[in-house]
Amino acid sequence: MRTLLIVFSKEFLENLRDRRTLLSALLFGPLFGPLLFGLMVSQMLRQSVVESDVPLKLTISGSHYAPGLTQYLKTRGVKLTYSELSENEARAAVRGGTFQVVLLVPEEYPRLFTAAKPAPVLLFADSADSQTRKIADRARGILGAYGSTIAQLRLQLRGVSPLLSLPVAVNDVDVATPTGRAVVVLGFMTYFVLFALLMGGLYLAIDSTAGERERGSLEALLSLTAFVCVFRFVPLERIGMSANLGLETALIFFAICLPFVPLGAALMTLVASFTRTYREAQTYLTTVLLVPTLPIAFASIYSLKTKSSLMFIPSLSQHLLMTSVLKDEPILLLDVLVSAAASLGLALLLFVLTAHHWRRETMLG
Repeated sequence: MRTLLIVFSKEFLENLRDRRTLLSALLFGPLFGPLLFGLMVSQMLRQSVVESDVPLKLTISGSHYAPGLTQYLKTRGVKLTYSELSENEARAAVRGGTFQVVLLVPEEYPRLFTAAKPAPVLLFADSADSQTRKIADRARGILGAYGSTIAQLRLQLRGVSPLLSLPVAVNDVDVATPTGRAVVVLGFMTYFVLFALLMGGLYLAIDSTAGERERGSLEALLSLTAFVCVFRFVPLERIGMSANLGLETALIFFAICLPFVPLGAALMTLVASFTRTYREAQTYLTTVLLVPTLPIAFASIYSLKTKSSLMFIPSLSQHLLMTSVLKDEPILLLDVLVSAAASLGLALLLFVLTAHHWRRETMLG
C-alpha cells in the first residue's frame, strides 16, 4: 500500500505540473462539454418559448377564393402576406427561400366548399428545414381547427348535434412530475458525468503505462477525478419543468458513480499497457472512452427504466440511478449496492488481468 501511495503521489504531482494535460483533463472533458450542452439547451428552450408567443406568418395565394378562411386566419392572429402564385411558382418560391410557407387556395375551392364537399388547399413547406417545419405544423393545426368548426356549423344547419361527430372524448392526463419532465432535457447529463470520470484519469493512465515504457520503466496508477456539472441556469420553469439539481444531488451522483471510478481506471490502464508509445495509447484510449457509455445509448433507444436486474451492468446502472435521482424518485439501497458491487467486481477482474499482463517480460521491451 505504501508503494502504491508513493507511485500515486509521484504521478499525480507530475500531471499537476503539466499545465496542458491538466487543462485538457479538467476543462475540455468534464467542464467544457456540460457547459456547452447547458448553453445549447438554454438557447433551445428560450427559442421554443419565444416561437410560441410570436404570431404565425403565412403567405397566402388565392385568398379571394376563400374569404371565410382568410378572415378566420386573421382572427387567430396570423399575419398574412398576399401573393398570387401558381402551384409551380409556389413550389419554387418555398424551395428557393423566398417564402417559408405558402398556402395556396385553388380555383375550384369555392365550388367544392359551397357544395359541402372536401375543398382542397395546398400547403407548401420544406420539411428538411426545421424552422419551416414548425411553421407548417402551426399552420396545419389552425387549418384543422377551421375545418372542424365548419363541419360543426354544417351539422347544426341540418339539425344535427355536432356532438354526434365526437363519439369518444379523449382527455389527456399527464402523470409526469415537473422534475420527471425535466429529464427529457437533462437526461443526457448522466453521459457527461460518466465521461468526466473517464476523462479525469485518461492522461494519468497513459503516462503511467506507455509514458513510463518510453522512459524505460513501468509504474502503475489508478486515479479518481470526478466532476459533476449541474445546469441550474437552464430556464426549465418557463415550460412547466423543474430541475432536481443542487449540492445534495451532486453528492448522491458522486456516491453512485464512485464505484465506477476504479472500473474506468482499470479498463484504461489495461488497454494502455498494450501500447508502446504515448501517441498510440492516446489513440486507443480515446476510443475506449466511448465503450462504457454505450449502454446509455441503448437505455435511450429502448426507454429502459430502473430495474434490479439491470443493476448488474456497469455504467447502465449508474445512468438509471442518476436518472431516478433527477426525476426525484426514490431509489432502493439494494440497487445502489448491487450496482456498486458489479462495478467493483469487474474492476477487480480487470485489475487482475492488468497485473498478470505486467508480469510479462515484454512489458519492458
